Amino acid sequence: MSYVKDAFDRVKLRDPEQPEFHQAVWEVLETLEPVFDKHPEYKDANILERLTEPERVITFRVPWVDDNGAVQVNRGMRVEFNSAIGPYKGGLRFHPSVNLGIIKFLGFEQILKNALTTRPIGGGKGGSDFNPKGKSDLEVMRFCQSFMTELYRHIGANIDVPAGDIGVGGREIGYMFGQYKRLTGKWEGVLTGKGYGWGGSLIRPEATGYGQVYFLREMLASKGESIEGKACAISGSGNVAQYCAEKIISYGGKVITMSDSGGYIFDADGIDESKLAWIMDLKNNRRGRIKEYVKQYPGAVYHEGKRPWSEKCDIALPSATQNEIEEKGANSLVKNGCMAISEGANMPTSPEAYAILSKAGVLFGPAKAANAGGVAVSALEMSQNAAFDEWTSEKVDSKLDQIMTGIHKQCADAAEEYNQKGNLVVGANIAGFIKVAEAMLDQGVV
Repeated sequence: MSYVKDAFDRVKLRDPEQPEFHQAVWEVLETLEPVFDKHPEYKDANILERLTEPERVITFRVPWVDDNGAVQVNRGMRVEFNSAIGPYKGGLRFHPSVNLGIIKFLGFEQILKNALTTRPIGGGKGGSDFNPKGKSDLEVMRFCQSFMTELYRHIGANIDVPAGDIGVGGREIGYMFGQYKRLTGKWEGVLTGKGYGWGGSLIRPEATGYGQVYFLREMLASKGESIEGKACAISGSGNVAQYCAEKIISYGGKVITMSDSGGYIFDADGIDESKLAWIMDLKNNRRGRIKEYVKQYPGAVYHEGKRPWSEKCDIALPSATQNEIEEKGANSLVKNGCMAISEGANMPTSPEAYAILSKAGVLFGPAKAANAGGVAVSALEMSQNAAFDEWTSEKVDSKLDQIMTGIHKQCADAAEEYNQKGNLVVGANIAGFIKVAEAMLDQGVV
């Protein structure tokens, strides 16, 4: 049995009820066999066993009182996965689906993603099964304050720096930062995604979606193609999807779909800047559902309970959640001539779907590389906080563009070095893994 397969079997044996974590680990480990042939010292130091076991897992009760005076209880957690190259860094997700397996999968992905940014940040993730949808601002505030009343003991500007994720936006970050400051008496860069004017960075809200498109641009350029004139199917209508759409439009692409958990809209005329502004207001201010779009723009069609991958498109940009492109969707994309996919969500393509897309020669930007823009600008926010400085949006966006261009080059170079030219999934895994493994070797058995 190979070292890689043996290490993976131990992961499954130790945590048998965590399928998302297993998937994330195997998608990395299955590409690393040639690395161990070239670097037997990694095997000798049991790097895989150490990399797949979090340094620390924290779970805690989160009691809070709703607007009716009833006591509610949720579960909070933080997985501090690996700090070899810097303080733990990764988002907090508030969603009913949150469990330890999902948080571990996200935290494991974060290790390699953060390594690819070239910023000195380790990997972590956290969250709760709390659902902010339908809650009042006061209920969300009470929950966030209770959540931080425990979490503050475990985080700090040079220890662990959480950020937002699904269900955690500027409102939630603000409430948690206020409680952290109240409990510790410290104003420090302990959370990223803060509001501009109190430690936040310009371009942070846009960063994941913009970065996803910058990575796409580099993928297409490597084949002599561009975004201009391409039909783009986007899933999601939250932060990532909104700014992905904005950047696609700025490059001359045509956005034809967006979605939410209820279904998707298809607009054959394209979602232009004014239509996107309407969607942003719907989602960010009125907190409405994407199906309302067809009332405002009757030329569009709403497909309830479906995903947009059956629509004919040149480019697919999954920006909603994990495993949203499955076998059926992948087959439809290939049949309809999709040439490129850049992942904005975390692990949005199932292994079976990826196999179909890869066999068909679809250009593929994996999440740990393509959606690293968010955490990259979070690291830039940390730098600004540490220096008590504020950068212009042009400076931050320029640095983001440079980072995403650099990530694409790292992935392409690593793939070519290990005889997998053009395979950015393999390249991302290998480039990120080697950086972390070298740091772990240098620091001894810890």
